[in-house]
Amino acid sequence: MYKVFVKDIPIILSTEKKIGSQYTSIPLKEAKFKKLVRKINNGELFYVNVYHKNEEKLEKFLRKKLPFVEAAGGLVYNNKREILFIYRNGKWDLPKGHLDKGESHEAAAIRETEEETGVQDLVVKKFIMKTYHVFKRNDKFKLKATYWYEMYTEFDGDLIPQKNEGIKKVKWKNFEKSQKALRNSYENIKLLFPKEYLTTHPNDRIS
Repeated sequence: MYKVFVKDIPIILSTEKKIGSQYTSIPLKEAKFKKLVRKINNGELFYVNVYHKNEEKLEKFLRKKLPFVEAAGGLVYNNKREILFIYRNGKWDLPKGHLDKGESHEAAAIRETEEETGVQDLVVKKFIMKTYHVFKRNDKFKLKATYWYEMYTEFDGDLIPQKNEGIKKVKWKNFEKSQKALRNSYENIKLLFPKEYLTTHPNDRIS
């Protein structure tokens, strides 16, 4: 199953015809992806499932329908088990960015994290997952696939937000503050976290 986020609303691509009564299910061969994106972007559609029995064909379908961009980023822990967040466009996010020509996903994840936050001495622990979202640039929709890695560092120096990338803050956040930050984050970012990070008391406020 794939989730392609459009304004935090997922287009589900799955091998199952029925995934829930609220979902409109469309066979892959009949799906008009750009039309679905426009409808979601305009607030006209909220639950859609595009299905095909062959999972490999689902991603091939995605890559054909919109200009495709690859990026990589990090879920970074320190020795206090705090997580590294950036604040950009009014939301808490994780560091990530586009691949340079010939660059591996892992190398890009390290480089972008260092550039956006000032953190150094990163060690990649494992690949977490790949997320997808649609964004608009110059009035055209594009599809971005981001490869996420869990990283670790003992760096305790100053954090430096990359201002020319629109980053206002860089913060280490403990478990409680991470929970609060995720209430003001993106749905594809939430996929990277264990469930306990997504359970917060309704009276909590963003710090």
